[in-house]
Amino acid sequence: MKPIQMVDLKGQYHAIKAEVDQAIENVLESSAFINGPEVKAFAEEMAAYTGSTKVIPCANGTDALQIAMMALGFKPGDEIIVPTFTYVATAEVIALLGLTPVFVDVCPKTFNIEVSQIQDKITERTVGIVPVHLFGQAANMEGVMEVANKHNLRVIEDNAQAIGARITKADGTVTQTGTVGDVGTTSFFPSKNLGCYGDGGAIQVQDEALAEECRVIANHGQRKKYYHSVIGCNSRLDSVQAAILRVKLRKLDEYSGARQQVAAKYDEALGGNSLVTIPARNPRSTHVFHQYTLKLDTSINRDEMKAFLGEHKVPSMVYYPVPLHMQEAFRQPEFTEGDFPVTEALCKQVLSLPVHTEMEEEQQAYIIEKVLEFLG
Repeated sequence: MKPIQMVDLKGQYHAIKAEVDQAIENVLESSAFINGPEVKAFAEEMAAYTGSTKVIPCANGTDALQIAMMALGFKPGDEIIVPTFTYVATAEVIALLGLTPVFVDVCPKTFNIEVSQIQDKITERTVGIVPVHLFGQAANMEGVMEVANKHNLRVIEDNAQAIGARITKADGTVTQTGTVGDVGTTSFFPSKNLGCYGDGGAIQVQDEALAEECRVIANHGQRKKYYHSVIGCNSRLDSVQAAILRVKLRKLDEYSGARQQVAAKYDEALGGNSLVTIPARNPRSTHVFHQYTLKLDTSINRDEMKAFLGEHKVPSMVYYPVPLHMQEAFRQPEFTEGDFPVTEALCKQVLSLPVHTEMEEEQQAYIIEKVLEFLG
């Protein structure tokens, strides 16, 4: 049996090696390394795939969030509502721009933002909400949009973990994550469901004027070279990464299906065990399983389980061990333990198992065997 990886990037590369190598060679031959034809083609293809009016590629997912907030005109002192159970980048960008992150707890089943708690966090300074489609499943976007529309708030979807996930609205229409709010942002970090071989990100926009503003900000604030109409930044997806992403975008639905098959086997093996809770499914969202995250019973020592799996060459990860409101960078005197009970419990109980497109049956059977062995 091959060594087990949390994400088998090497195996995935070898499966598409000929296409990727040719795509990279084409860029090298053209020498159009920045803003070349591959970048423009990828932007158009991603827009077509996701149903976005425009896609603006950029340097990484964190930049995508920053550019979106700048384009929406958020000003220092404005408040942005964000879940406290997520990766730091979501709140980091808010703070970097002089905005104030206002944390809310998450749903105990889906781990996504708890819509029922948003209303109580809105003040006269609130200007936006950033729902995160965590671990590959859509947040309750209809609920989020209902609150946002009621209070005239802007919505930025953090779609870094759920590209390709689909939402079925109450009226039966189907849309993709990243296309419901004012802006969607995503990351192409190598381990993402759609990952490049370096850093990369993109912004999904439905409004043409807002898309143009994002494009200008990402390019030093210039519409015309050397003429800068606004303060911007330098955030570009290079042509080599775009060429790789074009190859992988064509396979994204296949990749999502492979992850879902792995998740289904975990569900079957672990779903009846009272010591773990398998990932819940939002009935109105597909789950593309950026992570397969178990919630352990309080009687289970997570550190011991993680160490046991590691001793048997089964990798696992904790996403995330510390809530954002308890991080030193964000901690405020008024925050006390128990303020966000769901998140605080999850940070002590979650454990993610390997899930990726190249998982072999023998590998997964071994993982399941060792998980069940520890659980007894």
